[in-house]
Amino acid sequence: MEFFCYHRDRPGSPALRDELLEEHWSYMDGYAKELIARGPTLADVGGTPTGSVHIVDLPDAVAARAFAFDEPGYQAGVYRDVLLRRWSNTLGRTMWDFPGGRTGGNRYLVLGFGTGQAADLAAPPDQDELIAWGPLLSDTGDAWLGTAALVRAADPETARAILTPDRYADIEVHNWQFGGRSS
Repeated sequence: MEFFCYHRDRPGSPALRDELLEEHWSYMDGYAKELIARGPTLADVGGTPTGSVHIVDLPDAVAARAFAFDEPGYQAGVYRDVLLRRWSNTLGRTMWDFPGGRTGGNRYLVLGFGTGQAADLAAPPDQDELIAWGPLLSDTGDAWLGTAALVRAADPETARAILTPDRYADIEVHNWQFGGRSS
């Protein structure tokens, strides 16, 4: 089962986040084979981390909750909240398979919070700029709750435009970058 996990930073936590970076990476190393995508969201100005995205393939919801809530930053109080949802890997690949590579261009996390009938279940036909794409689902996987995408785009407005706007109660766009240890 695939899960989308977004830890949103608590205001004033950058120093604690930096202090725990090695512990965070070591924790994620234990999930290397299960990770579909990972990386921080960043403030528009200054590039300060504002959150941490992890898309992971785990056996069940219990394992996903353990993954999200045992994370060292969560345990230490770095994060103000966690969005954890079932997810479906519509592209069928990991971020490391993205043809555009790890660098170059602006990268964004686009979160559409659904309302009503499901939308954007299939990825757009032009997938060259998509790093990850999939619906956010209820715990049982039966109900559509929105869409989460990682995308390379010219600007936040272009990133936002990949979702059908009138089908969402809210659409968030966050600066994002490939995560993991620097090579």
